[in-house]
Amino acid sequence: MGRIKSRLERRTRRKRGIRKGLMGGPGMPRLTVFRSAKHIYAQLIDDLAGHTIASASSNEKDSDSSGGGNIDSASEIGKKLAERAATAGVSRVVFDRNGYRYHGRVRALADGAREGGLKF
Repeated sequence: MGRIKSRLERRTRRKRGIRKGLMGGPGMPRLTVFRSAKHIYAQLIDDLAGHTIASASSNEKDSDSSGGGNIDSASEIGKKLAERAATAGVSRVVFDRNGYRYHGRVRALADGAREGGLKF
């Protein structure tokens, strides 16, 4: 306890600070990222209705990414999510990095989503 906080507690604190200013609606949902040790997950969330519009992850059965949670597969997941968002009629999103640094896999996913046609 004391001065040293766990990595999860620090991330949770950053996450609360980031989410305070973000709100996703039906016209502009929130693109949120979750990063585990092996995989990466992304969702488009409508906060007003409280439901997920589209999602993509590296552990889906039809996933082409063989690396699981590496940068290349994160970029592919971003493109796949952008494709699913286009079929749902979404072109603009609010990016929620979920307390993670905008670096590595999170950045690759965001760049892949931008290449796929999402604007944020």
